[in-house]
Order: sequence, then C-alpha cells, then structure tokens
Amino acid sequence: MKKHAILGVSLSLLSGVCWGLSGTAGQYLFGHYGVDSGWLTCLRLLVAGAVLTAVSLFKNKGSLGQLFRGRKDVLRLVLFAVFGLMLSQFGYLQAIRYSNAGTATAIQYIGEAFVLIAVCVKAKRLPVLSELFGLVLALAGVFLLASHGRLTSLSISPKGLMWGLFAAVALAVYTLLPGDLIPRFGNMTVTGSAMLIGGAVLTALLRPWGRYVPLDLKGWGCMALVIIAGAIVSYSAYLQSVVLIGSVKAGLIAASETVAAPLFTLLWLGTSFVLPDYIGFACIVAMVVLLALPGLKAQK
Repeated sequence: MKKHAILGVSLSLLSGVCWGLSGTAGQYLFGHYGVDSGWLTCLRLLVAGAVLTAVSLFKNKGSLGQLFRGRKDVLRLVLFAVFGLMLSQFGYLQAIRYSNAGTATAIQYIGEAFVLIAVCVKAKRLPVLSELFGLVLALAGVFLLASHGRLTSLSISPKGLMWGLFAAVALAVYTLLPGDLIPRFGNMTVTGSAMLIGGAVLTALLRPWGRYVPLDLKGWGCMALVIIAGAIVSYSAYLQSVVLIGSVKAGLIAASETVAAPLFTLLWLGTSFVLPDYIGFACIVAMVVLLALPGLKAQK
C-alpha cells in the first residue's frame, strides 16, 4: 500500500512537471520560431488524442464502443471536447504566446476558483472559511500578476490577461462538463476521444496547414516536449496517479505545475519576474491547497 502511495505521488508530481515544461517549450517555439499557437494546439490534440485512444483500446477493451452507443453520452463528450478541452488548450497556449508560461499557468489555475463558485451556486450554499480564503487569494494572485499591485496599469499585455482568464474559464468547464462519463467509461478513453474530437473541430475551424514553420533539431525537440511530455506522458501519469491515490490528492500534487512553469521559464528562457509576481504565484498555490482541503477531508 505504501509503495502504491509513493508511486502515485511520484506520477502526479511528474505530470505537473511535464505540464510546466511543455508550457515553457511552447513559449520557446513562439518566441524563437514564430510557431502559430492554433497550429500547435491542433497538432498537440490530434497526436496526443490518437495515442491515448490507442492505449485505452488496448487497456479498456469495449469502453470506446460503449461510450459511442448512447446519444446523450456522445453529446456530452462532444461538448466536453469542444467547450472544455479544446478551448482550454487553445486558450492556454494563446496566453503563453502573449505573456509567458509561468504567468499563463498561474492565471489558468484560477479556473479552480470558478469551479468552486459553480459548485456553491448549484448546491445553494456559501463557501466554507478555507474556500473563502482561497477565493480571496485567487483574486489577489491575478491582481498581482496582472498589475504588480498598481491600480492604473497592467504589467502584462491585455491579450495575455484576456487569454489567461479565458483559459481559466475553459478549465472550469473542462472540469465540470464530463459528469459521469469518466467514472463509467474510464478517464483515458474519455480524454483521448475528446482530444481527437477537439483537435478535429479546431483543425476544421482554423485550417492551420498553411501555417507550418520549418524547424531545426532544437525546434522539433521543443515540439516533442509540448506533445509527448505535455500531453501524452503527463496525462498518462496523472490518470494513473488518480487510480493510486485518488483524484483530490493527485490534482493537488499535479498543481506543482504552477511552480514548475515559472521555474522552467526563469532558468531556461531567462524570463524575469519581480517580487509581486512571486507573491502572486504563492497566492495561486495557496489557493489550490485551500480549495482542496474539503476534498482531502472527505477522501480521508
């Protein structure tokens, strides 16, 4: 049992690190090669979706066929794929393009606060004390990251802030939309199928095949980090960690992405941060912990 717990923690930590690393690799591709974020999102969703779906076919035989038998299940899957997964992926990469991976990742995690608000409204209840503090920290974190504490100006581009908040809303939708699909058909089956559907829809909308930019060996290495590490390895590791230690603990540990992304951005790309940025990052991390406390108590 202890070995399973250690493995689960390690896998969820690995997923967070991989997500943080892939965001930094995406920033490098945008800054050094002029790669289009829409083209990159399409490729990431299609390749990762194909791999995860193939794995789910091997591990969970019959689950994919069962998923596509019911009209209501297919409709929910399509809504999840388009309005949740596709928009969150596209919005996140757009936010990185117009700001940086560390700031975009932190702002995206405000989606956890949006999830809490939606849950409270649906349950017709007020947030408990830890959740209320978490919401306050979420607002403080975004304020510090966006303005460095100044009321009259922004420290990041308006587009960076807009796309970061867009990604946060999409993250909340991504969290809430699947409903009972994942418990019934398996996380990898649902996620892989949704990636393929979302990738196909985004490709049809953006038609990105004319936006390819020639890449050298380093550029393709960054592409591998974005697609393989940031989608295939990270999702596979995270989904297995959920099995071993539960969704609440796995999600909390995987939120190490909010630390990994700024760290990789600083060490690899030399992106400079100032004191308000670090305080903002700390606020977001504290928010994630506080919002997870009720779930941790319930799981225990």
